[in-house]
Amino acid sequence: MPTEHAAPESHDLALLGLMQLVSPALPIGAFAFSQGLESAFELGWVSDEQSLSEWLSGVLEDGLTRCELPLIARFYTALEQQDSDAVAQWDEWLAATRETAELAAEDSRLGASLKRLLGSLDLLPRQDERSEGCQPPLLPTHAGYVTLFSYAAFMRRVPPRQALLGFGWAWLENQLAVACKALPLGHTAAQRVIEQLRGELVAAVDQALLLEDDDLGPVLPGVALASALHETQYSRLFRS
Repeated sequence: MPTEHAAPESHDLALLGLMQLVSPALPIGAFAFSQGLESAFELGWVSDEQSLSEWLSGVLEDGLTRCELPLIARFYTALEQQDSDAVAQWDEWLAATRETAELAAEDSRLGASLKRLLGSLDLLPRQDERSEGCQPPLLPTHAGYVTLFSYAAFMRRVPPRQALLGFGWAWLENQLAVACKALPLGHTAAQRVIEQLRGELVAAVDQALLLEDDDLGPVLPGVALASALHETQYSRLFRS
């Protein structure tokens, strides 16, 4: 269970914990991955501010809304119930949605990096206590990034809705950082894209929290194709 005691400043601590978790300065290496966006630049599918906004809007609507965001809510429920089977089930389901080797590697490597960081902060579950009760580990040994993000937010007592918003915000900022490095896109243009997508991100969280299990699953053939082509792209700045 979360280790921070309830106190008048608990909401402030939760907010700061979320800010820490979504910060670009978090040392897990997220800056090295583009999730196929670099390939979309190379192919000419995304070439300017408008096409970038449209690409990100589509990924948000057909990807995060139907996959990562609702999964965070499900991880919260499983963690509250200390249900290791459900945590493992959703972790495996999420891994199965990664359609290319690069997307799968990104999730596993970021997950491993975040796990090491949480261990250094003494935030990982104590396996000896569960072992005494003959319970399986709460987190899978090789849990993916979304699983570890959910666990970290849960441990910091971040409310589920804010955790979803924070995850979406971190994704959007990372994608825009990729665009600023690989496109002739200035930081002011990136801020305009944020202004266009802020409302969509809130709506995505609203929808994600209402989806049933049978409604889940990303529909991103363009991202999958771009990611697959990126594996053999001649010149690359990013690992995915």
